Amino acid sequence: MSYRDARASIGTAAGDARRPTPGTVAADDFRAAFRNHPAGVAIVTADDGTGPAGLTATSVTPVSADPALLLFTLSSGASAAPVIGNAETAVVHLIGAEQVELARRFATSGIDRFAGPVGWTRLATGEPLLGGVDTWLRGRIVNRIAAGDSTVVLLRIVGVRAGRFPRSPLVYLNRTWYSLGAAAVLPGQSTQDPGSRAGGECA
Repeated sequence: MSYRDARASIGTAAGDARRPTPGTVAADDFRAAFRNHPAGVAIVTADDGTGPAGLTATSVTPVSADPALLLFTLSSGASAAPVIGNAETAVVHLIGAEQVELARRFATSGIDRFAGPVGWTRLATGEPLLGGVDTWLRGRIVNRIAAGDSTVVLLRIVGVRAGRFPRSPLVYLNRTWYSLGAAAVLPGQSTQDPGSRAGGECA
């Protein structure tokens, strides 16, 4: 299903879901709740044949390891959404704090995000690849699900470059960029198996 078809398939039910009804919450309240929930930062790039497009995403989530699947969401208002949504493949760049300026650039509207100081090339398969990013995943878009004012994009990963771990992971919280360093590890926690000490699982 194409991005256009996915958006068209929202239909009456999704339209009704966006209208204020008893038992629902306001969009601003929903956003405020997640504004205080930290998220890792990635940059998604793609080309549907009309030129490269990319955006900064905090919605990238691994879904399955076997087969390797991940998802991210596209806001219908994002300038890169039509290109990324209509492409057959995409590249997800997992970035660290040293790439915060890159994250800011790909989150800025009204500019050519691939111009100026941004170094990028193309993979042999044609997707735009950002320079200086050590870990990235190339995926084939296998599903698009219209969800309210966004589209959920599911990628089956067909290529991975797992480079060095960033010196400081980049985290986004309450409209602010944070560098997550070793000092942030809480006392008594295992950095190798964080779920084991609590007797639970950490996905």
